[in-house]
Amino acid sequence: MNPLDQLEPLIAPPAISWWPPAPGWWLLLVVLLAAVAWSIRAYKRRPRKLKKVDTDPSLDSARLAALAELNQLQKPYYGVAAGPWLQQLNALLKRLCRQRYPDSNSHVLNGRAWLAFLDNRCPAAGLTRWMVLVEGNYKPNCMLDDKAIDGLNSAVETWIRKHV
Repeated sequence: MNPLDQLEPLIAPPAISWWPPAPGWWLLLVVLLAAVAWSIRAYKRRPRKLKKVDTDPSLDSARLAALAELNQLQKPYYGVAAGPWLQQLNALLKRLCRQRYPDSNSHVLNGRAWLAFLDNRCPAAGLTRWMVLVEGNYKPNCMLDDKAIDGLNSAVETWIRKHV
């Protein structure tokens, strides 16, 4: 007789069920739910990116006032002398620069130095190609065509909106 036949049959291990989980897993579930709830709340409270329009929060009161003044300036259409309008544009830009950059002495600049100063603050406006802005008010009977008037006005508006 074989001695192995005398052994008792093997006892099968008890079946381990996946439910209910151990107490540590309950704690993990509570922490996970709290993290999800906190993430949803943080997502809903995050600041929204706004479209850039006239009510853009980056436009401070000085810029808004300057844009309003620019829109109120009488443009020299239909063969009217452009000198006074160019003087008003320069005065508006100098006031804005004096307020925005008080230590730069920008109010004493003229000619190409003035345009270079403006272009350094906002290259997107491209004011250096508008030499008529600084020379036009010294020319008697300076006339601009409608396209030039609109282009210069648009460049000044871009500078007011986007200068640093």
